[in-house]
Amino acid sequence: MTTNHEHIYLEAEADIRNSNYHEAFQKYESILYEEPDFAPAHNSLGWIFKTQFDNYQKAEMHFKAAIKADALYPHPYFHLASLYIDLQRFDDLARLLDKCMQVPTIEKSWVHYRLALMHEYNGNYEPAIQQLRHAILYSMNNEKTKDYQADIERCRSKIEIARELNK
Repeated sequence: MTTNHEHIYLEAEADIRNSNYHEAFQKYESILYEEPDFAPAHNSLGWIFKTQFDNYQKAEMHFKAAIKADALYPHPYFHLASLYIDLQRFDDLARLLDKCMQVPTIEKSWVHYRLALMHEYNGNYEPAIQQLRHAILYSMNNEKTKDYQADIERCRSKIEIARELNK
């Protein structure tokens, strides 16, 4: 049986799909007023603050509140990781991804891929390749496996380019 909060949440998610952000925002806030630990509403408010207002501080607060409310709910981890990548907060990202390795509802190939991106962004191509290999080992999706292989090739190309530039 669906609770009233879940029903309102689903309506708000439909509002998001229809670009009715104001209506969705109000619905998420009304849910949290009645049920402050409703993780999906915190996660969705965080997403709105990040993508519609570029308010990273409030977005981070809501993603963390969602994680605190329900540590097994995977979505705020994904969004918080994206926020840390956008802000180049790689120490925070590394700590978050380390925590993600302990969350059974989070696909481990996703974690390794994000670690690879962090290394690649910082010009550490060999560790990036190692993380991509781990992502392949944990992946159960053929398309993602192909993408990870292509990412490895990109990193290998960057290694060659870096060598040429350093001659």
